[in-house]
Formats: sequence, C-alpha cells, structure tokens
Amino acid sequence: MLEKIDLSRKAEKEVYRQAKETYGPRLGLAQRRLKEAGIPVLILFDGMDAAGKGTQINRLIQFLDPRGFDVYASSRVTEDEAMRPFLWRFWTLTPENGRIAVFDRSWYRKVREDRFEGRTAKKELAEAFRDICSFEKQLTDSKAVIIKLFLYISREEQKKRFKKLEESGETAWRVTKEDWKRNEDYDRYLKINEEMLERTDTEYAPWTIIEATDKSYGAMKILKTVTETLEDALAKTAEEERLKEEKKKAAETLLKAGENPAENSRYQNGVLSGIDLSKTMTRETYKKEIDRLQKKLELLHSELYRLRIPVVLGFEGWDAGGKGGAIRRLTSHLDPRGYQVCPTAAPNDIEKKHHYLWRFWNHMPKAGHIAIFDRTWYGRVMVERIEGFCREEEWRRAYQEINEMESHLVNAGAVVLKFWLQIDKDEQKRRFEERMRIPEKQWKITDEDWRNREKWDQYELAVNEMLVRTSTTYAPWIVVEGNCKYYARVKVLRTVVEALEKKIAQVKQEKQ
Repeated sequence: MLEKIDLSRKAEKEVYRQAKETYGPRLGLAQRRLKEAGIPVLILFDGMDAAGKGTQINRLIQFLDPRGFDVYASSRVTEDEAMRPFLWRFWTLTPENGRIAVFDRSWYRKVREDRFEGRTAKKELAEAFRDICSFEKQLTDSKAVIIKLFLYISREEQKKRFKKLEESGETAWRVTKEDWKRNEDYDRYLKINEEMLERTDTEYAPWTIIEATDKSYGAMKILKTVTETLEDALAKTAEEERLKEEKKKAAETLLKAGENPAENSRYQNGVLSGIDLSKTMTRETYKKEIDRLQKKLELLHSELYRLRIPVVLGFEGWDAGGKGGAIRRLTSHLDPRGYQVCPTAAPNDIEKKHHYLWRFWNHMPKAGHIAIFDRTWYGRVMVERIEGFCREEEWRRAYQEINEMESHLVNAGAVVLKFWLQIDKDEQKRRFEERMRIPEKQWKITDEDWRNREKWDQYELAVNEMLVRTSTTYAPWIVVEGNCKYYARVKVLRTVVEALEKKIAQVKQEKQ
C-alpha cells in the first residue's frame, strides 16, 4: 500500500503561503468553536523515523491558541507505565472537553516499534489491535475527534536525514541504534506499519497518509486535513443535536400516550429475584473463617507483589448493603503500601469534562498492587441512567465500553472481580433506622439514601440488566447474599482468596 504513495510531491513557497492564509484563520476559528461546543480533540503524529513529526507539530500549532492545547511526546515507556496496561497512560492524557491534545507518537508504539523489537508477543497482537480500536471508538462515541496522521518517507530519505542529524553534536542524540536498525530492516518495518494502518483505519478514526519528503507539502496537507476535519466535526455535531432534540420530543409524545417500554422489560424478574437472602452464619463460624481467610490473604498479597499481578476489585450494592464493612475486613491484613481504596462520589467539575471512564483509569493499579473501588464505573448504567445524568444512548453504549475496558485490564494480566451486595428492602430499612438511632453512625445516612429507596424498583431493573450484560468469564459479577453481614463478609473474602490462588498458580505455571 505505502509503496504506491507518490513521495515526490512538493509545494512551492507561494502555494504554501496561500494555504496558510486560507486555512490558518479557519483553524483558529474551529478551535474556538470546539471549545464552546465542548468537543475534545486528539491529533496523532505518527510515522517513519525522521519524517519530521516535531517540525510539523510546530508548524501546525502556530495557528492555535496555546492556552487551548497540550503536546505530549510519547517516548519509550517508563518503568511505572510498563507496570500498567499500555493504554493507561494515554487514557490519563485524554483531553478535557473543548481542549486539544497533540501526540508526538502515540499508543501505536505497542503494535509498531515494540512489535518490531520483539517486545510485543505475537499472541498479544490481536488483543492490542482490538484494545486500540475500542479505545478510539469509546472516545469518538463520546464526541471526541481523533485525527491520525502518518508521516511517510522513503528508506533513502530517512537514511539521508539520519546522517545529517549525526553531523551535528546538537542533534546527533536524536538518532538511536534502534532508528538505524529499523532503517536497515526498512522493508520489514514498513510491512508492520502497513498492517497497523489496515487494521486501525476506521470510519470513526481514519488514517491520513502525509507525503513528508517535502516539508512544505506535508505541512500544507496537515493544515488542510486538520482544519477540514474539525469543521466537519462541528457541522456533524450541530446536525446530531438537532436529531436528538427531535428524538426526545418523539419519546415524550409516546410517554404521554401511555407507552412505557420499561413496564414489559425482560429484566424485571432477573438475577436478583433468585438470590437466597436467608443464608446466614453464626458468630463463632464467622470469627474462625474471617481469621483464616485474612491470614491467607496476607500471604497471597506478598505473592501478588512478587509475581507482579495487578488486582481490581469493584464493590456495588444497595445503600447500607455492607460494602464498607466488607472492604474493611478485606484490607485489614493487607500491606497498606500495596493497595488503594478508591471511594467514588459524584464526579467533580474536572471529571465531568472528561470521558466518564477517565477518572477510573487514573486509579488503576500497577502490577503487584490492588485497587478497591467503593462504587465504580457502573454508576453509568445505574445512578446516571435512573437520575437522567446521561442520555439513553450513552448508558446503553456503556455496557460494551465497560466490558472492553475490563477486557483490556485482564489482557494486561489483572484479576478483575465485581461484587454486588444484595439485601432486601426490609433489611435496608432496618439498617437505615439503626444508623439514625446510633449517634456514631448517623453520618452514614442522608436524605438522598431515603430518596433512592423510593426508586427501588427502577434500580432493581437496572441492576438486573447490568449483571446480565456485564458479567463475563474474565471479569465476573459475584452477587453476595448480604442480609447476614457475617455471611456476606466471608463470601467476599473467600471469593477473592480463591480467585487470587487460581491466578497465582496460573502465572507460576506459565513461568515454568
């Protein structure tokens, strides 16, 4: 494919000057409109070594307000980054709504340089491509614009540029042994890049090939491509908002006519209705079991660290369902340097300006550590769905987005478990009243807890659907019978211990 690209294309000075006068002001205007519309933008500069990515970034950003963009140079991964899923550092760098992030190289290193140098195993490749496409689709589905530019030069041109850089002491450091190795084996590296382009050139995030031999021609094409893509995105957004308004009015008309699709939902009598809440445990058995499991977990935690296995535990459940008590028993014998409990409240102003998964990615553990989430990303398909904090299309789309995120974590070697702590309505009322009666527990009960109780049936419907659509073999839901706190706490610990033992045994076997 790439060998058919005409690399002899050039732009005369006058042509390039006219292009700057035409597209420069339009790009500046598009940036301002994007900020007003709250649309985030990611611009990727990738391609062959010495193709001029830094130069072209500088030429492009001269037309942008520097207060509205950030530039990130993605060099070889750091030790800290290497201990997390490869997309983690890029999720944390995704721009807030209305801002532009420019990447000098990107998440494609995993399937390009790392693949060429043998750091990406063949068995990892399909998962990496799938994770990348999922990442880009999740961002664009949430109205982000992704512009991917592949700067292409020939082997001969690359070799000439390497030698020129090495002639000066100020620039020689920019040419590495790895650069020369890729030039020497240019054809194989080119095929790797061609496969990358073919497998990740999508409708929602297409690649644009930039003929980069002549820098003025390349700069002109980049300026035109970025400007027109952003203008198209603004026009598309305006049209989508108009259609959404029409759809909203049509839905309101149906509701007024007495149509309520939720009434006949197949999730009304779902998973939760079959849970046996009569399960119980004596205090004596509880004390014996909890002590045994906590000591076991203490030993397993050391093994997790030694084998560099990350663990993600998510806790959801009814208000007063016992999440806090279960987490306290879980962590009581763990080394505090090796775990973090992440309580999830309503998103703050900064978090609201990012993709809803962004704040959770910021807390994903590095290899050998445990992250425990007290409420999770599943708020998207529960509280945000019920309370109208997101559109129907957004929470419906979230099931797949969440499954894909958890798949990426597991692909990176993590153990992912999700617990739903189930109690019945009478038990919840009893616990609410106890909290109101006992002074040291009153902080646990709020007016919002009582309001949420009034929407029990709506939440039960949403939870049933969530459990069915997001309990996977790689990241299962465990429904915990929670009317008896003793039984619930032991079940949580036993489940975690068994999952960690299984994973540790698997990793040890793979290392043999």
